[in-house]
Amino acid sequence: MVRGALDKFDDPLHAQSTSTAEYLISRAQSLLGSLDSLGRNYNSFTQNKKVTPDLVRTVTQFGHLAADTILQGKAASHMAPLEQGEDLAEKCKGTGEKSLVLLGSLRQQGSAEVTGQQVQDVKASIQDIITCAQDLIPKIADIKSELGDLVETEMSETSEAVDKAAAKIEEMLNKSRQGSSGVRLEVNEKILDSCTELMKAIKQLIIKSKDLQNDIVAQGRGTATAQEFYNRNPRWTEGLVSAAKTVGWGATVLTDAADKVIQGTGKFEELVVCSHEIAASSAQLVAASKVKAEKNSATLKELRAASKGVANATANVVATTKSGQAQIEESDTMDFSAMSLTTIKRLEMDSQVHVLELESSLTKERQKLSDLRKKHYQLAGVSEGWDEEEDAD
Repeated sequence: MVRGALDKFDDPLHAQSTSTAEYLISRAQSLLGSLDSLGRNYNSFTQNKKVTPDLVRTVTQFGHLAADTILQGKAASHMAPLEQGEDLAEKCKGTGEKSLVLLGSLRQQGSAEVTGQQVQDVKASIQDIITCAQDLIPKIADIKSELGDLVETEMSETSEAVDKAAAKIEEMLNKSRQGSSGVRLEVNEKILDSCTELMKAIKQLIIKSKDLQNDIVAQGRGTATAQEFYNRNPRWTEGLVSAAKTVGWGATVLTDAADKVIQGTGKFEELVVCSHEIAASSAQLVAASKVKAEKNSATLKELRAASKGVANATANVVATTKSGQAQIEESDTMDFSAMSLTTIKRLEMDSQVHVLELESSLTKERQKLSDLRKKHYQLAGVSEGWDEEEDAD
């Protein structure tokens, strides 16, 4: 699990993923708790040499949480300023490598002293991730306006961004009907219709999120004002603001990607990736909104239903996009029935040349990617001291 997560660090598909610093901190704190349990259970094992269900459970839980934490950290680094993002990514990768060392030692039944030190090394590395993530969260002192006003402003801006995206999609649909025909028009209409339905689902999610926030504030503020309640709960408030920003950003990026696809200058894959990002950012908004909600809250149930609506809508965009791509590729298939032997031969030679060019380009790009990965690993190794560990082994 941890090795698989580290492998995804250089995966181009994962390069588009995002996460909030608040969510990363929550995962890292869960990982710390799991690490403490793992250390205690392994100490018991070294004393009686008996594998217990608790030990197996904590090892598995630690692997899952470690993999999730380093991937969330990598995703959060994509939303951070360049220098801070690179620092966070390096610390996450270092935590993954140190976790692998610890798990390897457990598998080889290392001594309590050795594994104890490795546990402390991993713990220190996780604390570094938490520190980096905390630096990415806007501080209360840096916010000039009241937090309550900030939440309202951000939710309103997110709603406005979604409305603008929906209006732009409608405009694109009208232009497509004027400039396209046949299969291309059919595909464009289906894709834009699915994007419109997604915007409606996001809009509903935002409304339900605001309703739930109002319920939470009303139940928890007592005689205080809403602004005072938000000020008393800064971490929750900042989480809402960050998650709302991500949703608005996702809607804007999706619209831009759809515009490029309709114009024939974009890639269908970009639209698919944007849809996945919206699903993830919407889930983060739900998670941030429900932190202080009552378990049996009717408004919370409505929010969850709205979240499912967004998930279904994003899945529909993905399915429609892939189907449309297949239709376009099928319609672009060349008709050879009316071609002469000479024409076919010339096209065959052109195709062979193009294949060779693509193969040469692919070989060069693979070599470039390999060199980048090696250099990245070397730089990470120097900063985390892997070379010293290998020499010691």
